[in-house]
Amino acid sequence: MPVIEKPDEVLLKVKAVGVCGSDISRYSKLGPYISGMTWGHEFSGEVIDTGSEVTNVKKGDRIAGCPALYCGECEYCKKSEFARCEKLTVIGARHPGAYAEYIKLPSENVVKIPDELDYEAAAFVEPSAVVVHGYYHTNLQAGDDVVVVGAGNIGLLSIQWAKVFGARRVIVIDIDDAKLKEAKELGADFTINSLKENPLDVIPAYTDGLGADLVVEAAGSPITSAQVFAYAKKGGGVVFLGIPYADISIERFYFEKIVRSELTIWGSWNAISAPFPGKEWQTTVHFLANGQIRVKPMISHRLSLQKGPQIFEDIYHKKEFFGKVMFFPEN
Repeated sequence: MPVIEKPDEVLLKVKAVGVCGSDISRYSKLGPYISGMTWGHEFSGEVIDTGSEVTNVKKGDRIAGCPALYCGECEYCKKSEFARCEKLTVIGARHPGAYAEYIKLPSENVVKIPDELDYEAAAFVEPSAVVVHGYYHTNLQAGDDVVVVGAGNIGLLSIQWAKVFGARRVIVIDIDDAKLKEAKELGADFTINSLKENPLDVIPAYTDGLGADLVVEAAGSPITSAQVFAYAKKGGGVVFLGIPYADISIERFYFEKIVRSELTIWGSWNAISAPFPGKEWQTTVHFLANGQIRVKPMISHRLSLQKGPQIFEDIYHKKEFFGKVMFFPEN
């Protein structure tokens, strides 16, 4: 049981916590930062107790948790560029995460949620804020065409946020027909299975022959991370939301698209800005609460924490179709 030790800490009862793709990569490829660390960083919960100096929440409040922890001392933190903090970390890495019944956080890391937003949906605030943070980097305008590469959870959120930002047409590329079907249900105008057809042959037909104004790399694949530059129109842009856990080799054809098409490339990291945790969080809470961002169709499994070890194995070995896996520690 965590114990409040600092006056600005908040003790939380975890109500719902999702499995992130980064959790699977750390499980299957990288291993933990610290042996035995409790993982989990996409969560919602209830305030159980607060430190003596906490004023923004009180016992009984319903919250979404921001998992990011910044140092506050480096050059970037001094400029309030918290996503660029030299020592940026998240719970579940070097501090206990939310695959647990209780967790504690600094009070500035808890975001109150309205009654119309249930705990299950509120556990999506963090991954949704990741997408919003990425879009805030870009110059996406109403009427633009967007290509989203990867129809996993970040990709499905990217589709919906592209529409909120005013995209005219959203084209989604993946190699899994089940994921592409879900992409259609959540707002994609066109889908492309890149195992069955070449996106370079199809995208022009969906974008007035020009290519996309913005391409979102949400697959985190070394292959797609090298190909995305060819999907943008001249003068367009590419934003990277996915994390490829391997080296990337870019063929000359794709790399020259950056130069010859005069593309703008944005890297996007985490989901935080100033004032901390950032506009991304309140924006996400608003659009989740009013139903413009739909997350319930993304959930494929609702489980107790006891099922965690087996479900991680099943996800890694692709035993079945997995969308968002959600744990409920109270069960």
